[in-house]
Amino acid sequence: PPTSPEGPGPMTRMLTGDRPTGPLHLGHYFGTLQNRVRLQHSGAEIFVVIADYQVITDRDIADDLLDHTHGLVLDYLAAGIDPARATVFTHSAVPALNQLLLPFLSLVSVAELGRNPTVKDEIAHSRQSAVSGLMFTYPAHQAADILFCKADVVPVGQDQVPHLEVTRTIARRFNDRYGSVFPEPEAMLSAAPVLLGTDGTKMSKSRSNSIPLSATADETAALIRRATTDADRRITYDPSARPGVSGLLQLAALCQDRDPHAVAAEIGDGGAAALKRAVTEAVNTRLAPIRARRAEYARDLSYVREVLHEGNKRANAVAETTLDEVRAAMGGFR
Repeated sequence: PPTSPEGPGPMTRMLTGDRPTGPLHLGHYFGTLQNRVRLQHSGAEIFVVIADYQVITDRDIADDLLDHTHGLVLDYLAAGIDPARATVFTHSAVPALNQLLLPFLSLVSVAELGRNPTVKDEIAHSRQSAVSGLMFTYPAHQAADILFCKADVVPVGQDQVPHLEVTRTIARRFNDRYGSVFPEPEAMLSAAPVLLGTDGTKMSKSRSNSIPLSATADETAALIRRATTDADRRITYDPSARPGVSGLLQLAALCQDRDPHAVAAEIGDGGAAALKRAVTEAVNTRLAPIRARRAEYARDLSYVREVLHEGNKRANAVAETTLDEVRAAMGGFR
């Protein structure tokens, strides 16, 4: 069952990651990045996969892949991920992950893959005219990313829990069939609520409604000015009846560590203009130190490349060891 983010047990190993399809945004920051940094500081061993191969699950080509990959590393560093305590790597640089995919696929049925609600949703929002085999096997692909390092904790959003259940199933079936090799990782659900974008729906890179961590203060102000609100001048927090207004209030509240009702009461009858000014100030104040750190790291991309080089080297060593264990357990494979 999923756990709450109360803190890891002794020697926790955590796997998390992102697809390099664009800049990380405030939804990522409050939903996962803060949690990764907190777990890192608590002593957990952190693995962060940049899932570059997964980009082509729902699109024909991987546009600007290298720039997006470097951008993710910059976002991680700016948010507080420490490469001395975290292994940041790209999936494509660790061939053993794809070697693990083959036996893992033998442990799940076509029907089980087809029933996965997360895959169904991703297929519905796919950019491709036809569903690729890679999209269909996405859960087993993620299982390889998680199990290669024997992660026992995976921070996820509620929509990703079905993927993790496939990983747990694969681990359990492998252990039952071949002997105990893998832990059954548990989900760590973020305490942060789903963050709405500037259009009142879930903040997402693909929906063009997000506020990137890399945006400037002026760019952030422009994005918030375009945000969806309503004609009622009295600002209240009512997510069901007023999703646009409530999403902005929630954003300001998270940035200020306050309750959204208190933010609404402070704005009162100021209307949408006052709301957007308050949100802009809250977001820019919260992001200012992150932006400063990101700009500093961006001046030296050789350091970003070094972080990836060292992370890829560490991830390969771990993956090769796990692959050797899997082959030995299965018997006869080389």
